[in-house]
Amino acid sequence: MTRVDELLAEARRRIERVRPEELASFVGDDGLVVDIRPEAQRRAEGELPGALVIERNVLEWRLDPAGADRLPEVRGPDQPVVVVCSAGYASSLAAASLADLGLRRVADLDGGFQAWAAWQAGPTGAAR
Repeated sequence: MTRVDELLAEARRRIERVRPEELASFVGDDGLVVDIRPEAQRRAEGELPGALVIERNVLEWRLDPAGADRLPEVRGPDQPVVVVCSAGYASSLAAASLADLGLRRVADLDGGFQAWAAWQAGPTGAAR
């Protein structure tokens, strides 16, 4: 039987992990940042500017590059996609699932929204 930490390690071997300071350059002008946090968590932690909100339970259907239910923002398997959760665990598993669907430039945000928010605040706590 596989343990969740083994499942997570396997997922992370198959995807890229992007640090908060690398996010904008990874997605460029045509990529997607996808926030999979539940609504209550987004409300408690804050919004991620520019992110496309797709809750986890419908993620694969909305981002499948060949799927009938994909969002119009999804333009193909080579489009950069970064999945974001709260702390960077669920996003690793979700990104690996998207890689299984054929997305070739899929990553997750290392440390999740919490790491991004800390990076945004900077070392002195002042927003960037």
